[in-house]
Order: sequence, then structure tokens, then C-alpha cells
Amino acid sequence: MSEKHRMLKGQLYKPFDKELAADNKQARMLTRLFNSSTEEQGDYRRTLLKRLFKNTGKNIYIEPPFRTDYGCHTSVGENFYANYDCIIIDVCPVTIGDSAFLGPRVCIYTATHPIDAEVRNTFLEYGKPVTIGNNVWIGGNSVINPGVSIGDNVVIGSGSVVTKDIPANTIAAGNPAKVIRAITEDDKRYWQAQAAQYEAVRSDRSE
Repeated sequence: MSEKHRMLKGQLYKPFDKELAADNKQARMLTRLFNSSTEEQGDYRRTLLKRLFKNTGKNIYIEPPFRTDYGCHTSVGENFYANYDCIIIDVCPVTIGDSAFLGPRVCIYTATHPIDAEVRNTFLEYGKPVTIGNNVWIGGNSVINPGVSIGDNVVIGSGSVVTKDIPANTIAAGNPAKVIRAITEDDKRYWQAQAAQYEAVRSDRSE
């Protein structure tokens, strides 16, 4: 079994491997080109991101700078948005659904290390996959730790450290992040009314 296969299966592996080194070199090259591109090069940026990631939707937008170990183990859905300084460490699969919004400096980590120092110092490491559902908003400076699953329609408060699974349709925040409350029909009614009011004002101004 190759080191890459062991890594993606969440088993102990060592990263000093020609196949992993080639994948990492490709990711570094693509992120360097992406981070050095200009705001006038939107199509070029999307092309680079589609080469970098395993899967993407048609619409994807990331604000440079962006960093990742491999990229080819990350899948993002339609209408993905990540603000400045996003980091995705994808030694295991990272799967993100449609319409996910990531605030500035959101970090998604799948990599972890043995607790025992002697074993850790041999450079053995392993990972745990991260899954993020549809319509998730993660506030700035949040950290998503290895092995976490976040359900659909979740809001993660800024500065959170997510160490355990977060159920769908909830707001969670803190270090470690905990569910604060459910997202309810009252939230939907309130924000749809706010959106309707905005559209009405905008319509009046255009007349």
C-alpha cells in the first residue's frame, strides 16, 4: 500500500514520498500562480482553482492569498466563496457542499499527529476527513479540526474552534464550538422580510 493510499485512508504514513511530493509541488505551483494573479484575471483564477481542486462547481471564488497542501483531495460545490487567507490542509478528503461561505482566515485542517512524542518525532502522521454541508457560513478566524462534519444550513461564529460535529440548521460558536441555538422559521421570516424591504427601496430608487 502506497504512502498516499495510507494517508487518504486515515492511516499512519510518512510524507516523504515521491508521489506525495509531486502532488504537493503541483499544489504549490498552482497556488503561487493563483496568489500572484491580478483582479483582472478572473477567468484565469477560476481555471487554476479547477486544476487545483479535485472537484468544483461552475462558480468558485477565492480571495488571494490561499494555501493548501494538495488541493487534489478537496471538493467544493457550486457557488463556493472563501475570503482572504484561507488555508485547507487536505491530507485526507475535504468535502464542501453548495453555497458555502468562508470568512477571512478560515482554516480547515485534516492533518494530525500521534500524541506520543517518540512516535511523533519519527514523522509518522495521519489525517481525518472533514465534511461541510450545503449553505454553510463559517465566520472569520475559525478553525475546523480533523474529523469534523458540519451539517447543512449551519452558521459558525467568528473565532470558533470546531472540534466536534455540528448538526444541521444550527448556530454554533466558541472554543471549543458549541451549538448556541437552532435556526428557525422565525429567522427565515425575519430575513426574507428584510430582503423584501431592500428590494422595495431599491425599486423605488430606480423609478
